[in-house]
Amino acid sequence: MTYNMIKKIVFLLMFALMVSSCISTKKLIYLQEKDGEKLEIKLNPSNIKPYRLQSQDIISIMLKAPDEKIVEMFKTNATSGGENQQSLYFNGFTVDDKGEIRIPVLGKVKVLGMTLEEVRLELERLLLRDYFKADANIFVDVKLPGVVYTMNGEINNPGPNVVYKDKVTILEAVANSGDISVTGNRKNVMIIRQYPHGTEIHYIDLTSIEAMNSPYYYIQPNDYIYIKPLKQKTWGFGVVGSETMTTLFRVVTITASILLLSNRF
Repeated sequence: MTYNMIKKIVFLLMFALMVSSCISTKKLIYLQEKDGEKLEIKLNPSNIKPYRLQSQDIISIMLKAPDEKIVEMFKTNATSGGENQQSLYFNGFTVDDKGEIRIPVLGKVKVLGMTLEEVRLELERLLLRDYFKADANIFVDVKLPGVVYTMNGEINNPGPNVVYKDKVTILEAVANSGDISVTGNRKNVMIIRQYPHGTEIHYIDLTSIEAMNSPYYYIQPNDYIYIKPLKQKTWGFGVVGSETMTTLFRVVTITASILLLSNRF
């Protein structure tokens, strides 16, 4: 094997490795438009489904009325508002394994599978039926202590997190967890979601602007979001260009040495 042939083989090998190890910007940019089209995306309200309570959820219930004396007996440490995740753990109303919460005076109330609005209406109905008159003007507010989720995989700050908002997009969750790493697969993000009937797995492509119309664009409490690695990381060529070039240089050097030695013998 001649020296020029060895050079060609080394060059072709190096070129093939560089092409296969490069991460295209199309794999890194969020919400890309197709072929440079300027699309105007309008969120479909039907895609934003209300969350339905599950066992072990913790909710905050606030009861108010013009006459504070008539609601005094219903008050707990969790009815004053402004609670955070930690305080709600100790003072909130936990949905037990039977799907019920225990409220002072009212006792046990079935809430499993209900939305927060449905729980509010049910509590108002029970209070007006058994304890108050319609002219009492009672005010009931039911909330979750933020949206709790877990990010894992190719994310810069993996682990559980919480956003203190009623609605959170998956991009907000990603940003709140330090963003997806360069080697993370943004095109096939896995969402493991809990429902009253069981667990389901969904996928969303965050590189496409159509993701904003996905029913999974808004995360729900207790979502587990997993970011898979790109093939480039699996191959071990490095995360940044300098690491890739170092790996390529070593591969090419070893290959050239083997070819030269085989040519001698």
